Amino acid sequence: MRRWMTALALAGVVGLGVVACAAPGGSDGDLTDDWARVGEPQVFIPSAGTCHAADFAETAYLSSYRPVDCATNHRLETVHVGTFTGAAAERAEPPAPGSTEARAAYGECDTGARSYLGDDWRVGRLWLGMAKPSPQAWAGGARWFRCDVTELTNVEDNGDTASRTASLKGALGTRGPLHLGCYAAEMGRNRTIEAMPPIDCGRRHNSEFAGVWAAPASAGYPTEERDWAAFYDGCYQVAARYAGVPQSSVRFRTGVVALPGGPGDWRSGNRGVRCYLWISDGAFTRSLKGAGSSGLPVRTG
Repeated sequence: MRRWMTALALAGVVGLGVVACAAPGGSDGDLTDDWARVGEPQVFIPSAGTCHAADFAETAYLSSYRPVDCATNHRLETVHVGTFTGAAAERAEPPAPGSTEARAAYGECDTGARSYLGDDWRVGRLWLGMAKPSPQAWAGGARWFRCDVTELTNVEDNGDTASRTASLKGALGTRGPLHLGCYAAEMGRNRTIEAMPPIDCGRRHNSEFAGVWAAPASAGYPTEERDWAAFYDGCYQVAARYAGVPQSSVRFRTGVVALPGGPGDWRSGNRGVRCYLWISDGAFTRSLKGAGSSGLPVRTG
């Protein structure tokens, strides 16, 4: 049987050789130059401006990439897509969280998110994360990173992810429901704030979001009481500008709450610290933005 199959195969080769002696009409007889060139394999790259029903994941797999219409329920929105270049692109695997390359990419995400949203994402009930390709995709040539924003129920009490039915494009460009505002802060036994439920600024409140302090890249994440001094200093500067009072006297007019992201966010490169005015016996029924010395007087008690 094996000899028969070999003979048949040889016969086929001979037959082909005979036919090839006469070129078909319209053919030049050279079969190697008439085929279209085979293209290089294309590496998948996600798109900015897409929404996703799934929660954020640091590693993004092609199998789970299922964008949905932003007008339908979703939990994430990709606001920017960047590319690892230089030494980062030469690595055998995606840059590790906290590495110089990963922090630089997060910085690009930060800038891209500001452009997409219309302002710093930290002035709203939002969170920014950076997703990287899977090891398999990286080995196949993928060098992108994805910048995803999700809405939170609140940022002061480690709120949950919220579901949306509208795009975040330009959502922070004008004052709206996403923006941080006034709060009825609740003090615990150890002079720590245990809860900060939001409240209309026209109602009695004792705390108000004042802005974001950009901690220096060299700053460490606060773990001891002494570590907070620099954060309070930074937030007092933010508070003075917000309320329109002198830097020299702001500490006698209000306290501050400094709220950095979690340790993981800090390691990723998030150095933005949310700052809040806070007065324990506050009886304010208006926003303190631009209130000046008369609106935020020196406290004698």
